[in-house]
Amino acid sequence: MTNSSVNLASVNEDPAVLSQRARDLLRIVIVGHVDHGKSTLVGRLFHDTGSLPEGKYESIKAMCERRGMPFEWAFLMDAMQAERDQGITIDTSQIWFKTDQRDYTIIDAPGHKEFLKNMITGAAQSDAALLIIDAAEGVREQSRRHGYLLHLMGIRQVAVAVNKMDMVDYEQEQFDLIEEEYRDYLSSIGVTPTFVIPVSAREGDNISNQSANMPWYKGPTVVKALDSFLPSAPTVDQPLRFPIQDVYKFDTRRIIAGRIEAGALEVGDELVFSPSNKTAKVASIESWSSRSEFVAPTRAEAGESVGITLDEQIFVERGDIASHVEQAPIETEVFRARLFWLGNEPLSVGKTYKIKLNTFEARVQVQEIERIIDTTDLSATDAQKVERNQVAEVVLRAKRLLALDSFIDSPRTGRFVLVDGYDIAGGGIISMEGYADQRGLITQKSTNITKVEHGITTDARARRNGHKGGVIWLTGLSGAGKSTLAVELEKRLFEKGMNVFVLDGDNVRHGLNANLGFSPEDRAENIRRVGEVSALFAQAGAIAITSFISPYRSDRDRAREAAGEAFHEVHVAADLKTCEERDPKGLYKKARAGEIKEFTGISAPYEAPDNPQLTVDTSAGSIDDCVQQLVDYVEANFRV
Repeated sequence: MTNSSVNLASVNEDPAVLSQRARDLLRIVIVGHVDHGKSTLVGRLFHDTGSLPEGKYESIKAMCERRGMPFEWAFLMDAMQAERDQGITIDTSQIWFKTDQRDYTIIDAPGHKEFLKNMITGAAQSDAALLIIDAAEGVREQSRRHGYLLHLMGIRQVAVAVNKMDMVDYEQEQFDLIEEEYRDYLSSIGVTPTFVIPVSAREGDNISNQSANMPWYKGPTVVKALDSFLPSAPTVDQPLRFPIQDVYKFDTRRIIAGRIEAGALEVGDELVFSPSNKTAKVASIESWSSRSEFVAPTRAEAGESVGITLDEQIFVERGDIASHVEQAPIETEVFRARLFWLGNEPLSVGKTYKIKLNTFEARVQVQEIERIIDTTDLSATDAQKVERNQVAEVVLRAKRLLALDSFIDSPRTGRFVLVDGYDIAGGGIISMEGYADQRGLITQKSTNITKVEHGITTDARARRNGHKGGVIWLTGLSGAGKSTLAVELEKRLFEKGMNVFVLDGDNVRHGLNANLGFSPEDRAENIRRVGEVSALFAQAGAIAITSFISPYRSDRDRAREAAGEAFHEVHVAADLKTCEERDPKGLYKKARAGEIKEFTGISAPYEAPDNPQLTVDTSAGSIDDCVQQLVDYVEANFRV
């Protein structure tokens, strides 16, 4: 089979092509150091499976003889690449071969950068991987790095070929050592190799035929191992994800075009476009065909590139993601990421990069580098920079809402790439662990409502009370002293004749927020409600003192937006060590023992304020001194 035979033939006329297309297609990525014999193994696969064009092997061998050079199996891969590059309908990152059982596409990713490019493109949706290790060299750092990249790409079907066994005299002991070491490593990162196969690509041992040189090996050949892998489950049953590629004006229609990455859509479906949250129904599905009898489809599924029109003219742009309303993606401006860094300059806290999420692009800032992961032994270290070829867990923040998916929930749309300048500098997978989906917090469900204006002005209330209304928002870790400061501050201000009231985290959960738990979404909703109530206190002319961990900046920003200029953020800045030593409620001890999940500072994030109006450090000063700081601040900013 040549590279173009399936793609260029007429399907309507050639039954053989129809039969060929009915065969399974498995997409595999072949990974390995350039010196470990990857090209030799691929060339041997082409030859031994009969995938080469007729006469190709003989012509290359004859060419080598004419030039007086030894024949190399890698030359066959070069020849297939050359033919591939001429195929106008085949993606230039793919090479095809076949076995008796199925067809294969090899995704050619010769280096780290190609891995990262493939993480964001359709070509990288590999079903399985073949990872090559040199038997003489054993497991090297790059072998571990490649294994980690497979983990980042979400590939779980992995066969390991321990190549060049002929160079170690086909010794079982050497193979066993490599197998044990690499199985242990892959298992530690969540990748379980299905097969570890001793091979000699040059001599053809265990490629398609069982090796007589290694009678001690009873497992499958490389071809049999690949044939045992399963194609990825169809994504048509997953929630709809339709990233918008572009919007075209065609005659009187506005056609919204893109590729359906998951799920399916039908004419009449109501879609929501994230992150704008605009909704409309599918009026038609547009597809391009040269057939005169073409009938417009009424349904489109994952993998199809289509255009749709809507029943009303809403503003939709490139980068939006269309989904069904009830299964929409996450909306957030902050998320955790596990990434592989390739930039010439280190990734550093505070630096801004361009992020590519499907067809969407935005600027994100590195908020925090949580840890650097050593891919050789998976140990973690703290750092403020991520150097080239390092893996890190980081927190990224944008200045606008992003529509995305957690990699665990949707591997196709849960990946991203970072661009530094014009170069792809890093890529990774998205985690929302510890962070809330903010979609529900920004969606207003009430309709037909009118805001009521008060007959008493803010200035009139301030004159009557002798002070302005406002919100003193105390934020900090558990055990920092927020509640102690809030209660004492309330007492001091009350004695000064001020209208003041404390809203405390535990108290509001007995009433106003009794129906909320401690998931990231519930914690965010808890703070949203408190922010709105505090703003009402401020409008009434009172001073609301809130005592909440309120770990997320976005939640505090919403509280600030609700209260406006009346909002005053105070960071109670005791460090984690001090808070854990105090542990007034025994919560840190329970969190360390695993009895409390999602505990701020231990297993959930705390995002300290960037520019609080006041910082009070209870680890450095006495309670009286800290309260006096707060009293002085109120006197200076609230008195009229």
